[in-house]
Amino acid sequence: MPTARSARPERSARARWHRRGRIKVASVPAAHPYVRHLAPVRELRDLPRIVRLADPDPANPSRVTFTRWWPPVMLEPAWVREHHGDFDLFHLHFGFDGVDPSRLTELVDTLRWAGKPFVHTVHDLRSTLQSERELHDARLDVLIPAADALVALTPASAAEIQERWGRHALVLPHPHVVDLTAMVRMRHRRQTPMHRDRPFTVGLRVSKPRAGEHPFTLLPTLVRAVRAIPGAILQIDAHPDVLGPAGGRFDVDLAAEVERAQHRVRVRVREFFSDAQMWDYLGGLDASVLPYRFGPHTSWLEACRDVGTAVVAPVNRHFGDDTPVFGFSMDDDGFDEESLIDAVRRAYEHSPVEPVSVDERIEQRQSVAAAHARLYLDALAGESSQAG
Repeated sequence: MPTARSARPERSARARWHRRGRIKVASVPAAHPYVRHLAPVRELRDLPRIVRLADPDPANPSRVTFTRWWPPVMLEPAWVREHHGDFDLFHLHFGFDGVDPSRLTELVDTLRWAGKPFVHTVHDLRSTLQSERELHDARLDVLIPAADALVALTPASAAEIQERWGRHALVLPHPHVVDLTAMVRMRHRRQTPMHRDRPFTVGLRVSKPRAGEHPFTLLPTLVRAVRAIPGAILQIDAHPDVLGPAGGRFDVDLAAEVERAQHRVRVRVREFFSDAQMWDYLGGLDASVLPYRFGPHTSWLEACRDVGTAVVAPVNRHFGDDTPVFGFSMDDDGFDEESLIDAVRRAYEHSPVEPVSVDERIEQRQSVAAAHARLYLDALAGESSQAG
């Protein structure tokens, strides 16, 4: 890899990007709904158009893909060296959980050699995939100090970034997750008599387990909570690996608990949802329980808001920080059973929850898209936010 500083391409002034009318971004990833919904619904006035490169296909990096983005090919320093002429700015969101910190150091060094500004949206201050914090912290210790600009999803996350690294992060809200057309359809469905007259339904999704997720711990208490509500149902949707006897991770204890609790409990064993199936699933619930001991502000929470499903979730610094949830107490040391029962009861008492309006999501998306365009212009002009 070249090391001579004179070999680096020159950064352009901010005005030039206005004249060009577009900024090409290597976005990691590009196909995820969060990133797709950073694009404006309507053209932004007086700001350049943001063009995000399609994700290279992990099976054949010479091709692009619009479905599978993991593992991200763009995180390879060799890809940056080969393709640095194809983009103006590099924006990392997520997908680096399996990357060694030394490789991330090489990545940011390669971006510096290429003269490409580096923007990082800090989605995960703690990885939901790992119980121990050390390795994820080491990755963040590379990425956050090296970034020319940082984005956080909540004020609490920005405060932690300032406290731990002395860096300022621009707080931008999470855009909608459900497609706008699907949001309209789900709103109409919720207004039908059949939907209004069905039992109050609490959902618990049991997928392939992650370190930060503990649905099995909550199950007995959720059964108690549902039985205390007239006619309510607990709906468990589980992946075959978890509740299917042929699954390699079949959970015997969970299966036995479900069998004992069949009264007022509905169980469906099914494969992973498509996007359309996911929206229909969430729209069929009155409340969705998020069983996270730790973790970031999540797309699941925002999808629930899109379709008008109440969120029952642990209250911590990053969950429900600026989004209404029916909170209960849960952390690494355990959870408070009565607080969970109370959260489910409050969700019932406040049902139905009004979804975020489509117009509000469109205006939010326009604002978030404009903020990203301005952030990119600042980064390209060399106006870094290295200090708090």
